[in-house]
Amino acid sequence: MHGVEAVVTWLGRWAGYLNLVLIVLVVVDVLLRWLLSLTAAWVIELEWHLFSLIFLLGIPYALQQDRHVRVDLFYERFGERDKRLVNRVGALFFLLPWAVVLFVTSARYAAEAWAAGEGSPNPNGIPYYFPIKAVVPLAAALLFLQGLALLWRDRKPTTA
Repeated sequence: MHGVEAVVTWLGRWAGYLNLVLIVLVVVDVLLRWLLSLTAAWVIELEWHLFSLIFLLGIPYALQQDRHVRVDLFYERFGERDKRLVNRVGALFFLLPWAVVLFVTSARYAAEAWAAGEGSPNPNGIPYYFPIKAVVPLAAALLFLQGLALLWRDRKPTTA
């Protein structure tokens, strides 16, 4: 589990650095569009691909760092024992099954894109879409493994 968490941490931090790349790319794109009426389909597509990488690789990292979205209506008032119970139930009945469904469906989707050599339908677009589509099942697998790591890390008994 330590290896899984190390990979998730490394990828999550790199996804954070991709934010800087995306910001620079968007600023340059906007300035060139505004000043010179110049833009290209591949630039806009690259912006979306970077955003996708940031999001997909950031999901398992956000879970690991406990920075994910949670409905804190009651959770923040719970004691540690009840929080662990909510986390376990949420992981076992929602997170892990959802990650499996996402992996299975996206793996087929990515395999079809890879087999077809799918690329942009736009002239001068990015020639290959299949690598970015392959990141979706990777992110689902990492999310599943990170969920298991959290359950492993939080395996204290829930009784008082």
